[in-house]
Amino acid sequence: MTDTLDQPLAFHPLVYLEDGDEVTIGRPDTDSYAVFPADGAEVVRRLAAGEPPTSVGRWYEAEYGEVTDMDHIIGALEELGFTRAAEEPAAVAEPVRWQRLGAALFSPVAFAVYAGLLGWAVVAAARDPALLPDYRNLFFTDYFTVIEAVLILAAIPQLVLHEGFHALAGRRLGLRSRLRFGRRLYFLVVETSLDGLVAVPRRKRYLPILAGVLADVLVLAVLVLVADLTRDPGGGLSMSGRVCLAVAYATTLRLAWQLFLYLRTDLYVLISTVLGCVDLHQTAKRTLRNRFNRLLGREHRLIDDSEWHPVDRRVARWYSWLIVGGYTASITTFVVAVGPAAYQLFSGAIGRFFATGSVPARDLLDSVVFLVVTLGPLAVAGWLAVRDRRRRRDQVRPVHVIS
Repeated sequence: MTDTLDQPLAFHPLVYLEDGDEVTIGRPDTDSYAVFPADGAEVVRRLAAGEPPTSVGRWYEAEYGEVTDMDHIIGALEELGFTRAAEEPAAVAEPVRWQRLGAALFSPVAFAVYAGLLGWAVVAAARDPALLPDYRNLFFTDYFTVIEAVLILAAIPQLVLHEGFHALAGRRLGLRSRLRFGRRLYFLVVETSLDGLVAVPRRKRYLPILAGVLADVLVLAVLVLVADLTRDPGGGLSMSGRVCLAVAYATTLRLAWQLFLYLRTDLYVLISTVLGCVDLHQTAKRTLRNRFNRLLGREHRLIDDSEWHPVDRRVARWYSWLIVGGYTASITTFVVAVGPAAYQLFSGAIGRFFATGSVPARDLLDSVVFLVVTLGPLAVAGWLAVRDRRRRRDQVRPVHVIS
């Protein structure tokens, strides 16, 4: 490679975002990005402007009094896909689809409509406390399988809408956001890829990060309003309204989940972005571990923090306590919101088998299906965990050689 250092390099179009002492450089067409120190970013700028590597190397030595390894830098740029062969055409970014829809969904007019919906729902709930979130709203029918099926089926489009709002908020900025479906164990997951967000000014990242929460809040407001507007002639809640309130309760739990910061929720991403952190989650966990080891006098188990990013280290001093608060929020949510509903579901389903009087066959079938659908995946997950643990144990089992 050294023989070609006198020749200029060919580059694909790059974007640069200065953020303090660091510069993010990347290719928007492939979502390949890297963070460079200011001096390294200037080297890339000069190379991309057509200066030969040897000339850039001489400039760097004169400017900083150090010799830079241009071979290493060029290799890294090639690995990132920033450079191209002389005969290779420069990449052209394709137009971003759905950009107009994203702009419309997050326009001032749209936010005025959202505020009106939210305000209307708050007034309706204040006027009738029956519209407020309550675990009893889950029991809109005596059939536990129907309750479970409705909540599962309603959760799927809500997940798509949540992630879709993230994606469209990114496309509004011209980013190549992508929506992916997958699974974790037996759970369906929907994920949004917004790699290009790192090359957007920090203040413009907040809306794409919070767009999913906005979607959940709007769904909650609409469900409450539908329940209020579809009342029976006597003023009571209709069946459709009761179903809406059941789904609204599950949506409320999904919003509460944002407080579980140890799971790297949207709220965590927002805090990390606002403060300019690099890996706040890992740094905060290590900070907590060091505190615990100091408390127990285990100085030999302390983790060296000299290589932590300075911003992460400073923020982790107080953010680490928010992780503890996230665990507290999880326990509180389970005790107050999830536990009572789960107890009523399982006690009701199991109680039918021990009832003193005759129980209709359809009720017994309902209990069987509910328990199998609910506990079956948990049993499978437990079996897989035990199997994997045994396999790992067998792999490290010592081999005895008999001579």
